[in-house]
Amino acid sequence: MSRTLELRHEPPHGRPRSHPPLLFVHGAYAGAWCWEHFLPWFAAHGFDAWALSLSGHGESGSDKPFDLLGIRDYVTDLLQAAEQLPAPPIVLGHSMGGFVAQKALEKRAFPAVVLLASVPPSGLAASFWHLLTHTPQTLMEMNRFLAKKAGHYRALAQALFHHLPEEQALRRYLALSQPESLRALWDMTAFALPRHHRQHPTTWIVFGAEHDQIIPLPLAEATARHYRVPLYTLPDAGHAFMLEPHWEEAAAQIAHALAALT
Repeated sequence: MSRTLELRHEPPHGRPRSHPPLLFVHGAYAGAWCWEHFLPWFAAHGFDAWALSLSGHGESGSDKPFDLLGIRDYVTDLLQAAEQLPAPPIVLGHSMGGFVAQKALEKRAFPAVVLLASVPPSGLAASFWHLLTHTPQTLMEMNRFLAKKAGHYRALAQALFHHLPEEQALRRYLALSQPESLRALWDMTAFALPRHHRQHPTTWIVFGAEHDQIIPLPLAEATARHYRVPLYTLPDAGHAFMLEPHWEEAAAQIAHALAALT
C-alpha cells in the first residue's frame, strides 16, 4: 500500500481570520473522520481548517506493515501534511496526535501547538496504570480491540465518552475506529518520548477534559506544568469530546483560546 495521506479541508466561510491554518491530528484508533463536527464549525468561524489521517488510518495508506508504524512515521506524516498547507499551521493534536505534535516540534517550528487531552510528555505509563486500577474492564476491551476481536465494547465507549452519543452515531464511530500500531503504543510508553531540549520554541495551549478516563485531568495538569502554561479544562466532557453531544461547547472554548493568540 502506498503512503498517500488523507487530508480533509474546510476553507473559511465568509471573511477569513488572520490566523494560520489549523491542522487537526487525531488520536489512536481514529482518523480524520473524528473531526467531522469540528472542521465545518471552525471553518464557519473564519478558520482555515484541515485534518490529517496518519499512515494506516482513515483513508491514508502505509508503505510498511501497520504494526511496524512508529511515532517517527507519524511525525513524518505531520510534517508532510504541514508542507501541503498554504502557511505553517497551528497544530491541534488529540491524545496520540498531541504526542505526535510534541515529537514533530523536535523537527520544525509551528506557530502554536494545542494539546487536546494529549498523551503527556512522560508517555502512556501513567494512563495505563490509571486504567488498570480504576477501570480494568476498559483495558481488557482495548486489548481485545487491538487483537481485532469482535465483541461488545460498552466499557470502552463509556471510558471514551462522558456523554454517550446516540446509539446510531456510537455504532458508526466504533465501526470507523481501528486497532492502533503496537509499535506506536510502545513508542508512547517508553521508546520515543519527547525531548524538551530539542523542541523548537512555540506557543503552547493545553486542554484537559474534566471527566477523561483515558488521559485523566491530573495528567493534563502535569503536561501544562511541563510546558509552563495554564491548563484549560473542558467541563462536563470526556476524552472523545469532539464527538460528544455537546461538542460545540468544547469547540467554542478552543476557538476562544486560539483567538487570544492574535
